[in-house]
Amino acid sequence: MTAHVLKLIVKNALRHKLRTALTAAGIVVAILSFGLLQTVIGAWYAGANAASDARLVTRNAISLAFPMPLSYASRIRAVDGVAAVTHANWFGGVYQDPKNFFAQFAVDARTYLDLFPEFRLSEAERTAFLRDRKGAIVGRKLANQYGFKVGDSIPLRGTIFPGQWEFVVRGIYDGGKPTTDTSQMLFQWDYLNESMLKTFPRRANQVGFYVVRIENPDDAAAVSRAIDEQFKNSIAETVTETEKAFQLGFVSMSEAIVVAIRVVSFVVIVIILAVMANTMAMSARERLAEYATLKALGFGPGFLATLILGESVAICAAGAAAGIALTFPVAAAFSAKMGTLFPVFHVELATLVMQAAAALVVGLAAAVVPSLRSARISIVNGLRHAG
Repeated sequence: MTAHVLKLIVKNALRHKLRTALTAAGIVVAILSFGLLQTVIGAWYAGANAASDARLVTRNAISLAFPMPLSYASRIRAVDGVAAVTHANWFGGVYQDPKNFFAQFAVDARTYLDLFPEFRLSEAERTAFLRDRKGAIVGRKLANQYGFKVGDSIPLRGTIFPGQWEFVVRGIYDGGKPTTDTSQMLFQWDYLNESMLKTFPRRANQVGFYVVRIENPDDAAAVSRAIDEQFKNSIAETVTETEKAFQLGFVSMSEAIVVAIRVVSFVVIVIILAVMANTMAMSARERLAEYATLKALGFGPGFLATLILGESVAICAAGAAAGIALTFPVAAAFSAKMGTLFPVFHVELATLVMQAAAALVVGLAAAVVPSLRSARISIVNGLRHAG
């Protein structure tokens, strides 16, 4: 495509500046909305996508709400292929107000941090956390949302574990990757267990779930079966699955919402396609006499199609570029507003590629009918046409 043709395409696109501007603005909104909705879907699957292939999760076969004995740890550790084991309990406490929801886990501090190296903590903070029975560490996103600082006290009202609980922030961890969840609070499982021994002895020495690191990710299925075999026909049978499968189990509970968001994101693209197609149809109809003149001068249908396709793609490209550029600040603002509702809200490269592809499809599809019409118009009928 020569510089003269490109210049003609740009002039055609700017011939009706208001119409072009409004169409481009519609594309900006559509591409931005599409990218934001796709990022929301990505946030839903963030936990599963960030899961390690070398980690398994063992839980009670009935439900995650039912605990398992602490004694299971040594038996899991003895299974061939297991490299390390840690355990945790979901706490579910309330911070000041029930609307202030964030994940809280009582963890076996020494082993848990070893199994999750993506939680980046300074050595001094790690040591302080391990030494303080009431110590806790919080993720950077959680700390920013509530203004937590090292040394602060965090009071929680227990729901699953009744009572008033006090924790001291001993460290703030960062994520090793943009997809690492930094909206959690982790505290000493020993502190929880000691309190249960005093107040509810029957609930002591109970574990919500085990996290298992295996030596070879390819052996995940075999190791999972071996672990579950250990506790078959026991008072607390287990289900062991990959960390990704465990995370996807939570996503499946809201699968209908994810599907609805996905459908809406593509409906937005279909709507803007209709708008763009109407714009190009109007432009082509107004220029039928010009196209007929070009035919009379010897320019073929391919040249006319190039002008129309070029104009359509140029308008879409301009709108898409602005929409993609706006995706980052809008996603950041949305993430800040949502707080810990979406622990990870990251615009991925795949989303940007989908936005660009959607704009290209709209640009090409919107120009198909006008291109065919201009190619088929006869010179005589075209010259008779008055835009």
